[in-house]
Amino acid sequence: MALAGGAILNETMIRVWAAESNPLFKISLGEWAFHRALFGKSMKHFDVAKVTKDECGIDALEYSAQFFMDKAEDMDYLRELKKRATDNGVKAVLITVDNQGSIGDPDEKRRLKAVENHHKWVEAAKFLGCHSIRVNALSDEKLSADEQAKLVIDGLRRLVEFGAQHGMNVIVENHGGLSSNGKWMVKIMKGVDLPTTGTLPDLGNFPTHGPGAYDRYVGVAEMMPYAKGVSAKSYGFDAKGNETTIDYRRMVKTVLESGYHGYLGIEYEGDKMSEIEGVLATKKLLETIRNEFAHTT
Repeated sequence: MALAGGAILNETMIRVWAAESNPLFKISLGEWAFHRALFGKSMKHFDVAKVTKDECGIDALEYSAQFFMDKAEDMDYLRELKKRATDNGVKAVLITVDNQGSIGDPDEKRRLKAVENHHKWVEAAKFLGCHSIRVNALSDEKLSADEQAKLVIDGLRRLVEFGAQHGMNVIVENHGGLSSNGKWMVKIMKGVDLPTTGTLPDLGNFPTHGPGAYDRYVGVAEMMPYAKGVSAKSYGFDAKGNETTIDYRRMVKTVLESGYHGYLGIEYEGDKMSEIEGVLATKKLLETIRNEFAHTT
């Protein structure tokens, strides 16, 4: 391939250009990674976008509703939050939403109320420029898995239908209970069966022992066909920069083999590094793996 001035692009240069212009996956930051700083008031919520870009070198942000629980309908707050992101060249990806009730509550009134409680977050996410809100597939754990699935499917479908009216996806993370069972999550996805729902596989949110133990590699593989996001959970790193709990190369291979090339949202939850150091270590590992895979495929 010839360039202006007679320069020739060799195969290596072409591969580098392709990897940079069309990366195998993109990297975002889940602001939950800063939960100690935010809850401890050493970081202001309005400053997260600036820290994300200036200190972490990341240009996409996944908000957590827990840091602005009473602001979903406060347009002045949302406008300022959006302005801070825009001013710093940071794209809003999604909002993770918690503590709004169980969308699979066996009591119909409470179930419908939980669905309604999420409406304001759909609208806030739309305003901020996100593509999705992440919800929890909660029900009554005293019920059987099948009974819980039926209730969650009902509540989730109602919420997904509302989200679709606003051009928003409603996605579910493996976040405790039966949602940390890949096969059960597939059942939920098939039960709702709407294009604007999906999953947000978290690489770490699978119990490793006890009655609900589930192989995280199997679970992620089962959830990936429905994924509209991926949470790159990390806890600690060895001297070579590899995550010590999760085989990241194996996980990224599974993610890419599913055909997913969207955002992997960093969510460091370790305690051996500062939050920013943990984010940077996770980012470096993801970039290393992305570069390796881009030059071997």
